[in-house]
Amino acid sequence: MKTTKVNLKKGKAISPIGETLKRSKKNRKAAAHLLTAAKYHLEAATHHENENHEKAEKSTIAAHRQVTLSNKTQKAGKQHAVIC
Repeated sequence: MKTTKVNLKKGKAISPIGETLKRSKKNRKAAAHLLTAAKYHLEAATHHENENHEKAEKSTIAAHRQVTLSNKTQKAGKQHAVIC
């Protein structure tokens, strides 16, 4: 039988270290996708300023792809989170 440690002040279960590390890795992965998306958005803005709208469109699509990957990573992390 597993016992769960409880934070008495908040009345919530305390996650084991392994679970915390998994969530941390997923957060870092999601953040990396968002940083890449930001770079693509900046690139797209530069292309628009230079009147190169075709390249701007490609950069914007790449940025949206990275945001989608970030969202999928975040959702995967929530499935493993302890709900208190």
